[in-house]
Amino acid sequence: MNTGLLLDPTYQEHDPGPGHPENPGRYAVIMRALEASGLLPRLQGIPSRLAEQPELQLCHPARYIDLVRREVEEEGLDTLSTGDTDVCNKSYGTALRAVGGVLNVVDEVMSGRLTRAFCAVRPPGHHASAERGMGFCLFNNIALTTRHAQRRHGAAKVAIVDWDVHHGNGTQDIFEEDGSVFFASTHQSPWYPFTGHAEETGKGKGAGTTLNLPMAAGAGIEEFGRVFETRLLPALDAFKPDLILISAGFDSRIQDPLGRFRLRDEDFALLTRHLRGLADSHCNGRLVSVLEGGYNLDGLASAVSAHVAALL
Repeated sequence: MNTGLLLDPTYQEHDPGPGHPENPGRYAVIMRALEASGLLPRLQGIPSRLAEQPELQLCHPARYIDLVRREVEEEGLDTLSTGDTDVCNKSYGTALRAVGGVLNVVDEVMSGRLTRAFCAVRPPGHHASAERGMGFCLFNNIALTTRHAQRRHGAAKVAIVDWDVHHGNGTQDIFEEDGSVFFASTHQSPWYPFTGHAEETGKGKGAGTTLNLPMAAGAGIEEFGRVFETRLLPALDAFKPDLILISAGFDSRIQDPLGRFRLRDEDFALLTRHLRGLADSHCNGRLVSVLEGGYNLDGLASAVSAHVAALL
């Protein structure tokens, strides 16, 4: 087996409350879909663990980490004071286990024991900036994965492709002045969080290593295919990453309640194959996909299955 899978039933313990779109059912439908599709036996399971404070501090200062812990575990708040992130008393621990699990995955991939992996984690992370949780996110899973790959495994250049329907503002904020990380985002615009304009291309040493590809509501594989083939893939090819990460948001799928894009399951498979090909060309196939959005449960299940099948 050369493709890994991060699953942990404790990811269901983060429960933002009745009617919330980012609910524990998201994990459950992914698990059932991978079992029903016959994909599960073909994947190498990777255990999760709790991330440690120094690992979280790769992207988040101690004062923010302490704020999240205090508000969730001591004060019992329903929403973080930093933004629109609903929580329960298990949310801090679940978020630590999500981060720790993804760090375990990148250890396996960077060591060569696995080539690719999908991480079915909750809560998501790409809206969390260094000192602000927002948009369902506490800690930035993909950003922490990037820094871990660089600091522990010596990855000189990491590319992040975010195809969530919402712009990964937190990831961009963390890396926009860092030329060792290429961040590319396809997202609906105008749409929450109302960032990710095309003219945002990075700052300072990171100038030119941010690529925002905003698209109007209604965009489907025709529009995605065009920007992938003419903008995103050539930019990644020129960057020559040592590791490719995907912020895999499936709210860009047709019929998602929080987005207006029209991607279908086979389209996610196609985009996955594009990125897998680049990984094969530049970084010995190293590709790690981390779950972000996706709120139509049936659609999430089928899109993840198509994505994972393409990883295999």
